[in-house]
Amino acid sequence: MTVKATASTLHIRPATKVDIPRLVQLVNSAFSIETFLEGTRTDEVRLTATMSKGEILLAEDHQAQPLASVYIEVRGDRGYLGMLAVDPAHQGQGLGRLLVEAAQKHLRRQGCAVVDISVLSLRPELLPLYRRFGFVENGMEEFKPSRPLKSGVKCHCVMMSKAL
Repeated sequence: MTVKATASTLHIRPATKVDIPRLVQLVNSAFSIETFLEGTRTDEVRLTATMSKGEILLAEDHQAQPLASVYIEVRGDRGYLGMLAVDPAHQGQGLGRLLVEAAQKHLRRQGCAVVDISVLSLRPELLPLYRRFGFVENGMEEFKPSRPLKSGVKCHCVMMSKAL
């Protein structure tokens, strides 16, 4: 039986350096579908560097097991949301929506009026999801991967935004 996640069944908090090993495992598991990239989605070095620029919100169950995470960064009056990761065993339960809502609330408190995301063109199934969250496409950018694309693969970023 699948139980839909609610704000009352989760603890959402900013991740700390102590959480990095668990976050690496969560993110790599959630992004294992991205077989068009070489290697893993992240590692401790890359995640530490990412956390030095912004924050990661971590959703845990009542036993402190990490279920989902999202990266957020304040960029002036705009916020950026990325690397939304939901444990594959818990996908489809509303965790992504709860994390996006928590990220938006956090960015709003930081003075952001708009939140931006970028979606890889090789993940077209994500566009309808983010549209349901209220995001609208507003352009394309070059994809600058932190790890190489497999030989012959072409990719760009679909930029999306939402007013807060």
